[in-house]
Amino acid sequence: MSNRTTTLKGNPLDLTGPELKVGDAAPDATLRKDLVSDISLSEFAGKARIYSVVPSVDTPICALQTKRFNEEAANLPDVTFITISADLPVALGRFCGAESIDPEKLICLSDHKDTDFGTKYGTLIPALRIECRALFVVDKNDVLQHVEYVPEIAEHPNYNAALACAKSLS
Repeated sequence: MSNRTTTLKGNPLDLTGPELKVGDAAPDATLRKDLVSDISLSEFAGKARIYSVVPSVDTPICALQTKRFNEEAANLPDVTFITISADLPVALGRFCGAESIDPEKLICLSDHKDTDFGTKYGTLIPALRIECRALFVVDKNDVLQHVEYVPEIAEHPNYNAALACAKSLS
């Protein structure tokens, strides 16, 4: 049983994995770009990046979070923006197409296959097999410079804090 939780509309949900902190090494994890192609986060090494973790792009706050970072990416061309969820890759692709998400600015990756990211970053809610809402800013040396686990899934993260941190790294 986990001693870390998040809430969904006030209802507690256990989280699996470590609670990462600023200064920790950013774990490598394998995600899916599509139904058959794996991608490792190590492929983005050497560049500052924001990992925007959402439960599902098919929910209003997650959709807004993803669209916000798609817009902000234009202001920070030296930062790689990556949205991560346990949605199926086809759902992420459909959402990105419908919302005109620019894959050159914002990369959407799926943790559905084996929840490698959620387990290593402490964002996995095993009871629902989704991720909690979180933001991670990683510097070019793969060190976490900003970490936010949003305590209530139905609330927005602190976009400005993550963006200011990323801007300071670019």
